[in-house]
Amino acid sequence: MRGGDGRVLHQALCRLLVLAALSLQCAAYAVPLEVYGRLPTLENVAMSPDGSRLAFIRTEGDARIVVIYSLLTHEATLGLRIGDEKLRTIEWADNDHILIVTSTTLSPWGVTGITPEWYLLQSYDVAARRLTPIPDVAQLSRQEHALNVIKGDPPMVRRVQGHTVVFVRGYYGSSGTLLPMLFSADLATGSQRIVQHGKREMREWLVDGTGELAAESDYWDSDQRWAISIRRDGHLQEVVSGHEAVDIPGLLGFGPVADTLLVQSVENGDSVWRLLSLKDGTFGPPMAERQQLYLPIQDRDTYRMIGGVKIDDAIEYVFFYPEMQSRWDLVLRTFPGAHVAFESSNAQFSKLVVRVAGPSQGLGYRLIDLTAGKATDLGPMYEGITAPLEVRALSYPASDGLMIRAYLTLPRDRPARDLPLVVLPHGGPARRDTSEFNWWSQALADQGYAVLQPNFRGSSTNWALLAAGFGQWGRKMQTDLSDGVRYLVKEGIADPGRVCIVGASYGGYAALAGATLDTGVYRCAVSVAGLADLKRQLTWIGSKHGGHASSEQRYWDRLMGVSGPGDASLDAISPIRHVDAVTIPILLIHGRDDTVVPYEQSQVMYDALSRAHKNVSFVALKHEDHWLSRSETRLQMLTAMVRFLNEHNPVDAPDRFGTALDSNTGAAPR
Repeated sequence: MRGGDGRVLHQALCRLLVLAALSLQCAAYAVPLEVYGRLPTLENVAMSPDGSRLAFIRTEGDARIVVIYSLLTHEATLGLRIGDEKLRTIEWADNDHILIVTSTTLSPWGVTGITPEWYLLQSYDVAARRLTPIPDVAQLSRQEHALNVIKGDPPMVRRVQGHTVVFVRGYYGSSGTLLPMLFSADLATGSQRIVQHGKREMREWLVDGTGELAAESDYWDSDQRWAISIRRDGHLQEVVSGHEAVDIPGLLGFGPVADTLLVQSVENGDSVWRLLSLKDGTFGPPMAERQQLYLPIQDRDTYRMIGGVKIDDAIEYVFFYPEMQSRWDLVLRTFPGAHVAFESSNAQFSKLVVRVAGPSQGLGYRLIDLTAGKATDLGPMYEGITAPLEVRALSYPASDGLMIRAYLTLPRDRPARDLPLVVLPHGGPARRDTSEFNWWSQALADQGYAVLQPNFRGSSTNWALLAAGFGQWGRKMQTDLSDGVRYLVKEGIADPGRVCIVGASYGGYAALAGATLDTGVYRCAVSVAGLADLKRQLTWIGSKHGGHASSEQRYWDRLMGVSGPGDASLDAISPIRHVDAVTIPILLIHGRDDTVVPYEQSQVMYDALSRAHKNVSFVALKHEDHWLSRSETRLQMLTAMVRFLNEHNPVDAPDRFGTALDSNTGAAPR
């Protein structure tokens, strides 16, 4: 994997740079909303380990198709159409088998009560053209009460005695309770077996290169205790433990050196990576790499960490081996000024698939053959989008001086002056935005709006910013957004009389809070799957755990600065308690199959606003989940949102409105 010849790489670089210089210059024109509303035409492009074939997901309307393409014959050898289940990911297990993960909101037979999105795993034998479920409950003993669904963790693919074996965490039923179970499937023989029965407390398993269970992590909600066990003398033995209310240490995989595990934890208010020795069960010092890396990159042969993902304004990749890093640097130099994301590679890291987004390179996938020095266009990510719109990174001070990093997507062929603005806060809230392509912000910008995406406090850019959001839900987390509006108004970029707020999940809550708690800033608000009644949401979360204390409950309590659903201070930050303060039009949109924020959150908010005779409308998305996973309903959401914005904040009607913000002081009137 790490062999090679420097002269070959140098010659390849020269050829690649010539090819890049010939990239198609993309014409500028407004992209129809329907293009953004579709799921990506081409995505999840995966290369087989030997580099001879590609597998990718292609979308035609609402149909999701797995396509296998031969790089030797340049022919598509299969189009596997997925049914009603939602296709999530595909990857090669080996040169002959593809792992396909789908999901559904339909509960497995015999499961009742509050249930999550259920994930299903299938192995596809390319030669035999046969799909096999993993786990295949028909193969397992009926007495085990195994379910045909998996937890949703990435499958662990191992080579055991010359066979490809897939290990995955699933469930079994015991006395009316779902418990974790580790399954294995030998793709060569087709045999499946149960490797380990888990306990209620079990959180993670890790399997080594020999197919043996190497480690397990557990957490007991009752006393907030965590523990990590490693395999010794053929049995799992607990070696490290502690107590954490929320920030439970997690297994990230195997470390960069032999016989170590990579463990992430929070220590003294900072996120830390340490190596846990499989020999003596002791922790090493904090890894310096954690200061710059967000996620580890795993070697597909040794299963060890060989690098990591760094996220700043864009996604970057760092490899520990100099030759791998030099090859990646070569790819980056091939596409100057573009965002380049690693998708997949062959086992030798000599052929790579990358996703490229740039003003001259367009938005699509490229196949890089480093040995031949050739870059091949595999196709656009979205049919109809030739190049992404401009995204500017900027920083502005919050009212208390905290610096907020944000991204501003600008409309096509309009000067950045006195623009209508849409504030688009991300969900989570422990997530983050970057300057990478975002279909939602690009769709709005192509309608003529400037779009602001702030990484407000509570975002996951780093631990300090995340922790700054604790207890600030609906408070400074909210004013961080309106401070961004004031900054853009002061800079002359945004028209203070033409600002709306739009968001989904936590962003949907922020949109409602902009209409009820931080008033006087926005002309209209759109909430997609947003939280409106926080007491109702926390009660629902508690019911998932049988009313018992849980780390999930404590997580939300910490963010909101409350002590459970009975805390009276929830009223102060619940939009449904402040409908009388609403003076602007509100659009509510929610998927009926949402398993993260219940559909009733939007329904009860709509009812409350209607009773108060406010200007509110509600769009229900049939058969849609929390993530807008279907083309038809994603387009329905975009169409309803843009129609609403055009009605209440039209792009080309600056004289219709007054000023919501005081343009002299930049402060919102109270």
